[in-house]
Amino acid sequence: MDYMHKYNENPFQDLYWNLGEQTKETINLIGGNSQNFRMSVKIAEYMTSKYHVNVKVVLPDALKGKLPPFDNIIYMPSTDSGSFDNSDQFKELISAADYNLLIGEFSKNSITEKAIASACDSKGKIVITRDTVDLLAGFKPEKSLMNENLIVFSSMPQLQKLLRAVYYPKVLLLTQSLMQVSEILHKFTLSFPVAVITLHDGQILVSKNGLTHIIPLSKTGYSPLTIWNGELAAKITVMNLFNPDNVLNATTAALFS
Repeated sequence: MDYMHKYNENPFQDLYWNLGEQTKETINLIGGNSQNFRMSVKIAEYMTSKYHVNVKVVLPDALKGKLPPFDNIIYMPSTDSGSFDNSDQFKELISAADYNLLIGEFSKNSITEKAIASACDSKGKIVITRDTVDLLAGFKPEKSLMNENLIVFSSMPQLQKLLRAVYYPKVLLLTQSLMQVSEILHKFTLSFPVAVITLHDGQILVSKNGLTHIIPLSKTGYSPLTIWNGELAAKITVMNLFNPDNVLNATTAALFS
């Protein structure tokens, strides 16, 4: 298939030369709720130490007063339950950032679902992963999926939910072959301009604009568990920050150590 390319080695190694050339850009790392924000802090520390980028940790203001004052923390309005509220400030923050990583650990409620969908509608540059994908799928994601700057890093069950939520006519099944899944992603990313990353049958698939790159998980240094620990999502965000002109190649390059 001319839209499908398999790689056992990094074909875009040269993109790593761009890392660190820009110093003023800031990544908003967004996640957490009043009960759990460890992932946000952990991944922010990882990004800062590994890639020396400027990271702002964005937390709900229900945590204000519970944490020491740090310069790199931004608080946004929260719901009564301590998660992110659907506020204008939140949407403006997303739109104004150089890049955003929505790392998850959000409380599941209708207001936060709407906040996530509204953020993804904002045309900001965004990577979403973990339970952020579930929240987006739960609240009318059609408009969000028309954001060409949105990267969706999801499991196959989450991707199934997302396709069902937009009444996509092709059914995605865990039992399908790699070829069948690739064909569905090919057609889906022609209909919606987002980038999609998922794991199926021991292969990572990266799709954008109808093209699909397939990389064996065994060639990446990640396992079926560590692929979801937030570090790969952080690396994908950094690679796209410094290589903004080709999401497909930058994301593929991020998969290799």
